This record gives sequence, structure tokens and C-alpha cells, in this order.
Amino acid sequence: MRVFVTGGTGHSGSYIVPELIAAGHEVTGLARSDAAAAALSALGAKVRRGDLQDLDGLKEAAADSDGVIHVAHRQDLLPTGGIDAVAAAELPIMLAYGEALAGTGKPLVAAGSIGSPGNLGWPVTEADPALPGGDEYRGTLRARNVVETAVVGLAERGVRSSVVRIANIAHSTTDRAGFLPTLIALAKEKGFIGYPGDGANVWNAVHIRDVASLFRLALEKGPAGSYWHAVGSGEGDGIGDGAIPFREIAEALGSRLGLPAVSVPADVLMVPGYFGFLANIVTQTYPASNALTRRTLGWEPTQARLLADLDNGHYFPAS
Repeated sequence: MRVFVTGGTGHSGSYIVPELIAAGHEVTGLARSDAAAAALSALGAKVRRGDLQDLDGLKEAAADSDGVIHVAHRQDLLPTGGIDAVAAAELPIMLAYGEALAGTGKPLVAAGSIGSPGNLGWPVTEADPALPGGDEYRGTLRARNVVETAVVGLAERGVRSSVVRIANIAHSTTDRAGFLPTLIALAKEKGFIGYPGDGANVWNAVHIRDVASLFRLALEKGPAGSYWHAVGSGEGDGIGDGAIPFREIAEALGSRLGLPAVSVPADVLMVPGYFGFLANIVTQTYPASNALTRRTLGWEPTQARLLADLDNGHYFPAS
């Protein structure tokens, strides 16, 4: 299969590209710079120069392919517009893919977030749709729901579209700008690692290599209009790393940094206090199951779970 990939040099994309190539697919990656082009070539992919603002170019690339994997996003918009601006920029991209792929039955697999369905009070499953957003959810992961809904809706136009909802924490030896490095940097700056309130709110995690294999499976055989959950699980269950108390994460990081884990009261969080721009996200709870993903696609997370991976030391290089 000839696959067009965006975000191929990012954290997830740099694992997805070699995963696809190893499975026999021909990959063309979008590159907006010479450095990105060189990185894609080093991974074994062909290169298409361009950027996410060139909608006509994206439509052309999608039409020339047998399938599309989209994991790029306008990270440059985060400092000024936050997740709301990133989502607003993604929507026209998805609609452009829809124009190019309508009626073809070709796959479009886009990156989503486990946190996007919102706080349901129980483990979110792949059958739970992206819930409507609104002003009360501005600045949270729910802002991406309009994008996920648009992608899944393309199934009605003859696109084999699906969304891979990636866990809040995607860990690996090459994670440089994800949630864990951000928490570690905050702890070093503040002299302690904080957790919101009693820290009982749960987060989810997955190894990035397992994410890559799920994207490949969704591309190859995922039914149209589906959500998939890239979240690690424990032995014999569909939850595992889908429900890790935030306090446990903080304590695990603190023990390895030699810093105390300390409760940060909610009123301090919102000032923005300790967590800054993360305040609206870290206070949420995101339990999630991957049972339907495993059963439908035959996907099984095989890499180290979060707390075990922290023991490998790559997040805590010797000074």
C-alpha cells in the first residue's frame, strides 16, 4: 500500500513510518524543511515537500496514495492559541482529505486523544463518541472533539476513516516534549513534584511502539467510522495503564528525581500556580479501556508499561 504520512518526524510518526515500511508498505512523508526531509529519508520514506497550510497539496498527496495516516498538528499555535487553535487548524485539513478520498473506500487514520471524550465517570470505550465541547471545555482536550467527529463522519462519504485515540502519556526512549518531560522540568524548577488535590484522578499511558503498531493495523483492516484506543493494558484486562492515579505517577517521578511529591490545592492550580497552562488538563480524570481495539484488530500492547519503563532511566539522565 502506498501510504501518505504527515508528522512522520514527530514522536509517534518516527515510529509509525518504520512500522509501515517493515510491513511492506511504501511510505511518503510530508516535510516542510530540509531537516525533516533528511530525517524521513533516513527512516526509509519518500519525501513530499510542503506543509499543513497547503490544503491543495494535501488533497493531491491523499489522492495519489492508497491511504493516509495523519499525526501532524500545528504545534506552533500552542503558545498563543492553545489546544483550541490547534483543533481549529486541523478541521479544514480533515475536510480536505475527505474531498480527496470521498467514494474511494481508502483508509484515513487520524490521531486523536483518549482524553477527548471527556469525564464520563467510567472507563471510556471505543464505542463512546466524541462528546460536544463548549465554552466550559475551552483549553481542554475536548476542544479536539470537532476534529475527531469530522474524521469519523467521513465514513458516510465512502472513506474508511478512523481515529486512533492516543493515551495522555505516550512514553519512549525518544520522548523529549511529551507530558512526562514537562512534569519533570516543572519538578526541577519548583523543587518538588505536584499532583492535583488528593491525586486520585486517573490518567492513561502507552508505549509509543505500541501506538505505531495500532496505526498500522487501523490502516490495514480497521472498519470505517471507528475509534481505536492506544492505551496500555495489564495482563488479562482491558484497563491496566488506562487508569493510573495521578499521585502514583507523581510519586514515581519524585522518587527517581529525589524530590518530594506534594499535593497542590485546586485553588492554586487555577491561578495558574504550579501547573500553568496544564491546569485544565491535569485536574481531569481519564480512565480508558482498549478491549474493543484488541478484540477487533488483534492489537496487543507488548512494550513496557509506564511505571516499569521509568525504571529504564532514559527520562532521568545522569547530570
